[in-house]
Amino acid sequence: MKTYEFIKVLDELAPPEYAESWDNVGLLEGSLSREVHKVYIALDADGTAVQNAVREGCDMMVTHHPLLFSAIKSIREDDFIGRRLLMMIENRINYFAMHTNFDVAVMADLAADYLKLKHVTPLALVRETVKGPKGIGCVGEPEKHITLSDLAAHVKNVFDLPQVRYYGDPYGNIEKIAMCPGSGKGMDQDALAAGAQVLITGDVDHHYGLDCVEKGLWVIDAGHHGLEHIFVSFMEQWLTERLPELEIVTDRNTSPFHVI
Repeated sequence: MKTYEFIKVLDELAPPEYAESWDNVGLLEGSLSREVHKVYIALDADGTAVQNAVREGCDMMVTHHPLLFSAIKSIREDDFIGRRLLMMIENRINYFAMHTNFDVAVMADLAADYLKLKHVTPLALVRETVKGPKGIGCVGEPEKHITLSDLAAHVKNVFDLPQVRYYGDPYGNIEKIAMCPGSGKGMDQDALAAGAQVLITGDVDHHYGLDCVEKGLWVIDAGHHGLEHIFVSFMEQWLTERLPELEIVTDRNTSPFHVI
């Protein structure tokens, strides 16, 4: 199939108009008329992922996080971004990113499903759709009341993580959970307004964690990669079912950092 046909299918899943104004989604490098046969899916278009896509002979790369967020004035091999772009260009690999549009259309509900939350609503409403309200993050109720420490352990288990960190009373009971996969710093007011006792997110720094506890909100930091790596397995299954004629290759679910 042609690249423009492939993009049409992706846009049906995560419409580009759902993306935040600061974001950069869609076809960021390549040709709309190029044929697509083999797709590489990754969370990030880092050097290893791009090299793997080249080695696998892929002609399309789809990631969650965009490689390009702002304008660049040159594409050079001695620049780490330029080097990756040149690898894709020279090997005729189209590159497509679906970021906050995917967050709104899919990620919030997908993350809620992992924790089997009930009565799920958006944490920060973006728009009403025919499929119901959609937004960044989600709020829902656990299947049964659970303590903060047990919830942290549950998050670690279901998202297959080496570790999580949490701020708050280990034995405190939780009846409502707010989640923001990726970087949810700044979503504490939305979580409190929704009546949540805990916010599960990533990229939590020391002072933000302490401040949230002071405000009456506990925090579980599962990492940016930790909550969003589910993009890869979801897209693999979705594309396999929707476009079985394509060959799908996925990036390994490997944390970008090591814990010792």
